[in-house]
Amino acid sequence: MQTETIVFGGGCFWCTEAVFTMLKGVLSVEPGYAGGTVKNPTYEQVSAGNTGHAEVIKIVYDPDQISFPELLQVFFGSHDATMLNRQGNDVGPQYRSAVFYTTTRQKEQSQHYIKNLDLAAELHPALAIGAGKIVTTIEPLGDTYYPAEDYHKNYFEHHKDAPYCQLIIAPKVEKVEKKFKMLLK
Repeated sequence: MQTETIVFGGGCFWCTEAVFTMLKGVLSVEPGYAGGTVKNPTYEQVSAGNTGHAEVIKIVYDPDQISFPELLQVFFGSHDATMLNRQGNDVGPQYRSAVFYTTTRQKEQSQHYIKNLDLAAELHPALAIGAGKIVTTIEPLGDTYYPAEDYHKNYFEHHKDAPYCQLIIAPKVEKVEKKFKMLLK
């Protein structure tokens, strides 16, 4: 089986990890940090907002079971890609919306997808996914990815009763379960 890797930044990585682990064809989801200049950053450093890193998830997937455009559909359907450096109450460049591509095809498909979303919103405002133009960056992953500390892994699964999980993550998971039933495991 051939696999592919993509890294998404869509706000808090606890939320995005919970969403993407539900999808068929997704073999692994790992929270981490990408896009910055500090080597081996810690959660505390990234949270301070001055490393250049975003909270991200690294997804390894089987393209025979789930396509990259389907992953993009879930990515853009599960966070507000029109918010600059913010998702809900999480504010700062570490929460930016970003696609860190590993292939030229991923880069091109991401650019095309964003262009089509912006065009659809311009022509039919009811189709807009947020309050304005998409601010998602498309960046090469390169060697900027670092895994997060172990206690971040499967955070939602291990802390479902925690207030943040109940108030923020659970509604997002439910939204994805309803909106993308055909892509679930």
